[in-house]
Amino acid sequence: MSSPVDRSHWPTIFALTLLFVSYNIANAGINHLDIEDNEFAEFEDFDVEDVVGGVASDQKNVVHDYEEPTTPEQDKEAALADEDEATVETEDNEFEHVDEDEYEGYEKDSTSKPDLKLNEGPKITFAQLPAHLRSNWESYYLELVILAGLVLYFFNFFLGRSKNQRIAETWYSAFKGPLLEKFALVGDDGKLENSQPGLMKESENVYLLWCSGRTGCEAVLFELRLLKRQDLVAMVMNLFRPQQDQVHVKVFMNDSDMDTFVMCLATKKTASRLVREMADISVYCPEKKSAVDKFGLPANFVLMSEIGEASSTLLDVRVCSLINNIPEVIESIHFSDQYSGPKQTEDTAPSKMPEVKKMLIFNFNLPLKNGKSIVEAVEIIRPAIMLTFHCIDRVKRFRLSKEFKAKAEKNRQKVEEAFLKSTHVARAEAAAARREEKRRLEKEKILQDDDPEKQRKWEEKENKRLAKKRMPKMKAIKV
Repeated sequence: MSSPVDRSHWPTIFALTLLFVSYNIANAGINHLDIEDNEFAEFEDFDVEDVVGGVASDQKNVVHDYEEPTTPEQDKEAALADEDEATVETEDNEFEHVDEDEYEGYEKDSTSKPDLKLNEGPKITFAQLPAHLRSNWESYYLELVILAGLVLYFFNFFLGRSKNQRIAETWYSAFKGPLLEKFALVGDDGKLENSQPGLMKESENVYLLWCSGRTGCEAVLFELRLLKRQDLVAMVMNLFRPQQDQVHVKVFMNDSDMDTFVMCLATKKTASRLVREMADISVYCPEKKSAVDKFGLPANFVLMSEIGEASSTLLDVRVCSLINNIPEVIESIHFSDQYSGPKQTEDTAPSKMPEVKKMLIFNFNLPLKNGKSIVEAVEIIRPAIMLTFHCIDRVKRFRLSKEFKAKAEKNRQKVEEAFLKSTHVARAEAAAARREEKRRLEKEKILQDDDPEKQRKWEEKENKRLAKKRMPKMKAIKV
């Protein structure tokens, strides 16, 4: 039997169905308009039999209207009678009494023609009016599609926002009791008087929960990064590139409660992204190793570790068994004493060493797919949340041996020297550019001055400087 359809995809399926129906209505409206715009369509469908019958009836009429033949003399008399009837009496010329010699330029045969332009009325111009708007719904199919899209978007917005809020409230109610046992303050918002402790809504799909007041760490940040269910476009894209709801846990360790090491356990896809984006992993442990043989973990997990002793101690039997029980929940486990966030681009390279923090970072998936309810998904992720407290205690008690401690300190010293070397070259180039800019401005100022003596002195000074720069460097030896 096929698994039931996830209810979170209902708005997306409804959107696609509505768009399909609107497209069919639009095509039907266009075809209907083409038929209505043909004004001569009613004359195209005619019956051939009616035409044949009409021709036959005309021939019958011709036969019945036959007249008897006449003689040539009768024809001549009829023609003369017609000419007499067609004779038209013309009016006398009004200029007959005028003497031709008295007026110059007068022509008797010329006839005066009235000026027709004087009798013409105003010229009528017809405005170019738009086509008639038909009173049917097919004329507004584009507006209907846009209106349906807006209605669907807002419907999906309120539905997705309410579901994300239910997920966050269910998660908080499930873990509020254990968190109160582990921390002195749950739901800290940074204010002196926290009247409403609890989840903080960062956006429609991101919720934060600050906890503090525990030995071994300064604070813990729980971040619920849910799917953008309020965004219809994001939900459509999720059909092609599926994503999951996640819970990110960031533990800010005390400086004295964590030793110097960097390690990360993650799935293959996530490990490639972390090596490419995170500064500490790309510098201290970019090499990916399989975790199947040594730790017995699933094949899709890889290990990146700076110090082998740290990974062997911290990934104990309890951690490995939990990962084997819920491999779909664990996304990555990242321990680092050199955490500085994502790598900075070359354009924004810092001039000093970035500030680092000692942190434990856990990324867990919230398995809401495959027909699981919110309560079931929260119960599945419960062991992973409790794993964070076990790792805090283990990291606090763990200390490297002298050999691996010296190796870790040596690695950090090499990184610092490489950084200072790269920044020294950058600083030298910047200083040289500033000196050249200063000389250029000085030269422009001298050239703008009309005093030739100042220009001569400046040229002599510049020539001496260039000659001294070209001379080979020699060391003075005392005898």
